[in-house]
Amino acid sequence: MARIPGPPPLDGLRRRIEQSRRERAGQEKGHFIRETYRLERGAARLKAREWFDTWPKAAYWTEVESWRPLEGDRIEFTMRRLPSAD
Repeated sequence: MARIPGPPPLDGLRRRIEQSRRERAGQEKGHFIRETYRLERGAARLKAREWFDTWPKAAYWTEVESWRPLEGDRIEFTMRRLPSAD
């Protein structure tokens, strides 16, 4: 009768995951705060204006980092700013 093999050992996978987490923890995640939105064109303009009004570009380096049009007159965009004006 043929033997059914058991599950493979997961020790190697565990080590690789732990190593990856340690490496990522040591890396800086960047100095910017980013948020991505998917909104209708008019709402997207209002949201971007809200960011610039709340966090002025001169102090927080606020900017539209990237954007692209989606179907149905929707825009996907990422806003970026510094966490503080220090």
